[in-house]
Amino acid sequence: MQVYITSVFIQSFVAPPYRERPCASSRLALNKNKRTLNPASSGILGIFLIGMLSIAAGCATTQTPDSTVGNIDTIEPANRVFFDVNETLDKHLMKPIAEAYVDMTPKVVRTGVTNFFDNLTYLNVILNDFLQGKFTQGVNDSLRFVFNSTLGIGGIFDVATNDMRLAKNEEDFGQTLATWGVDEGSYLYIPLMGPNTVRDVTDKVPSTFLNPFFYVTSTVLFPISALDAINKRANLLEASNIRDEAAIDSYAFTREAYLQQRDFLIYDGNPPLSGYDDIFSDAEDEESGGVLVIE
Repeated sequence: MQVYITSVFIQSFVAPPYRERPCASSRLALNKNKRTLNPASSGILGIFLIGMLSIAAGCATTQTPDSTVGNIDTIEPANRVFFDVNETLDKHLMKPIAEAYVDMTPKVVRTGVTNFFDNLTYLNVILNDFLQGKFTQGVNDSLRFVFNSTLGIGGIFDVATNDMRLAKNEEDFGQTLATWGVDEGSYLYIPLMGPNTVRDVTDKVPSTFLNPFFYVTSTVLFPISALDAINKRANLLEASNIRDEAAIDSYAFTREAYLQQRDFLIYDGNPPLSGYDDIFSDAEDEESGGVLVIE
């Protein structure tokens, strides 16, 4: 069982500064590379969406300057309860274990552990490369997986990046569905998993079945999964401390950081700018309204 706990969202610190999140319809209109949803994609989505997620609503069409979310967080009261539960578990269990792990384990060992687990999940990246039509990237990622799995001794050493200059990519089934026009649905905060959306949670299915350790006995799977969870939490200690010190509302900060990071990944680091045209047009209207016109 993979335990991601609250601070999974901290990965979003690699994203660019704040920009307003457009709703699904405007994102599709602005990005010419995104495709419209076809019947096959609808069938795929229907298979993976479980009943508890059916209450979720789509992205809002109206947004305010104070929020990037609109009404996407349709079950916020329940999400906040789950968030508080995870925060309590993290504070009293995961964070102390992760801190002890950092104190006792050299950084070079932790890097090797991180590389190993990243390589295990890379088959899911390769699959979604091809599902999104990124064939060149899919070939490069396939080579990356082969080199790291062999020359890198099971992925412990990232020879593909360090020696062969093959870039590491982040793709998943949620991004694939977004590429084919599927709306993100409601924001979800899932116990023991952390922030998600209806669309993104579907990635748990292919990522689980494509992980080689899914097919080993539980006596091996449990300690391996525990090490993965502890190592992930250890990698996020510094960033989570920054969040705890800087955020007034940790729940809202986590939610918006996660959603912005997802847009950043879906658009391969170039999400469309939305809302700025309205800002500038309003400013021009105000300026023109203050000019005295003499005829």
